[in-house]
Amino acid sequence: MPLLLAVLASVTHARGYDATPEGRALIEEMVTKYGYDQGKVETLLADATRIDRILESISRPAEKTLTWHEYRKIFIKPERVERGLAFLKEHDEAFARAESEFGVPATVIAAIIGVETWYGNYTGNYRVIDALATLAFDYPPRSRFFRSELIQYLLMTREQGFDPLDVKGSYAGAMGYGQFISSSYRHFAIDFDGDSIADILTNPVDAIGSVANYFSAHHWREGEPIAEPMDGHLPQDSPLLTRELKPQLTVTDYREAGLSPKQVSGEDAAARAILLQGADGPELWLTYHNFFVITRYNHSHLYAMAVLQLADELNKHRNSDR
Repeated sequence: MPLLLAVLASVTHARGYDATPEGRALIEEMVTKYGYDQGKVETLLADATRIDRILESISRPAEKTLTWHEYRKIFIKPERVERGLAFLKEHDEAFARAESEFGVPATVIAAIIGVETWYGNYTGNYRVIDALATLAFDYPPRSRFFRSELIQYLLMTREQGFDPLDVKGSYAGAMGYGQFISSSYRHFAIDFDGDSIADILTNPVDAIGSVANYFSAHHWREGEPIAEPMDGHLPQDSPLLTRELKPQLTVTDYREAGLSPKQVSGEDAAARAILLQGADGPELWLTYHNFFVITRYNHSHLYAMAVLQLADELNKHRNSDR
């Protein structure tokens, strides 16, 4: 019996996701709730292909397998800084306007795009329809999330006038310069160049404005610090090294532990200490609200630290050229 079931499942899969019970349920939802043409959704799901490499990749993200020293080497390198400076110069007007309108530093916006896609050079080679269908229907640990993202993707492509079978992105279905997932695209992507299309796939100006809008919507605080290195020491089992990404303690708590923050004046400012494994040993950092905002983009303090340090490098070289 198990063998027969396996054969039947294989036959169903060969016919496409439109033939599975989960696929039929999604088709019905798209038709009844969102007014999609049934034949169109059936065609899209029939065309979507399971990709095993996607399932392998999502099971071992770099943020969970590398130390800070290893992770940093991927993103903080002279070539990425040099390309970032050129990208800032090429789109200087858009960056200046984004910084003025949203209060997010140009170098932080550029660092996000630099970390995500090397300033638009590597935006992903998977068809988004394949990535999201694979994860929605064949990755049980997060199938609910990716099913929702697949729905959001179909809605987004309809709204923007994109062909759902043409758009390419990452193995997780993230798209464009800033690697927005479908729900983020619908909520935070904006038309920043005035052509009535929010295109972060091929339009760097829209991408710059959209990343700035994303941070603004997640309560970036203009002019406030992000993080700073500490000279003091905290043991690895210290209760001051909290697990939550959102700061739960204050600057006062860390001052009382012997640390000396310099970037924050308010003693009641929220703060979180993190201990990273650097090239020369442990690194202790005190992070603030804006660091937490960066983790809203990717829920990893390694990611946020890479963005911060790339932005710092861009700042340093940019200022020295002026």
